Amino acid sequence: MWEIQFTAAAAKGYEKLPVNVRRRVLLLVAEMKQYGPGRGNWKNYGKLSKTSHHCHLKIGKPTYVAIWEVVDNRIKMIEVRYVGTHEKAPY
Repeated sequence: MWEIQFTAAAAKGYEKLPVNVRRRVLLLVAEMKQYGPGRGNWKNYGKLSKTSHHCHLKIGKPTYVAIWEVVDNRIKMIEVRYVGTHEKAPY
């Protein structure tokens, strides 16, 4: 089982999301807890680097995205670093 943490900025961004996008974030986090950071079963998932991942949660106007990073593979810790609109995503 993986431990998931949100940065303060990601938690703040989560609070601003529409309800339907929040539900997708919760589902994504639940899957990461159970199965780990690589979520290739999500249609719009992609790996940004060796440890960094992202997924478009809702495509349209606006598009919402989540970005997370594996902080420690040994103790299985993931940090969600950003949730919000694609335009402001720190890629």
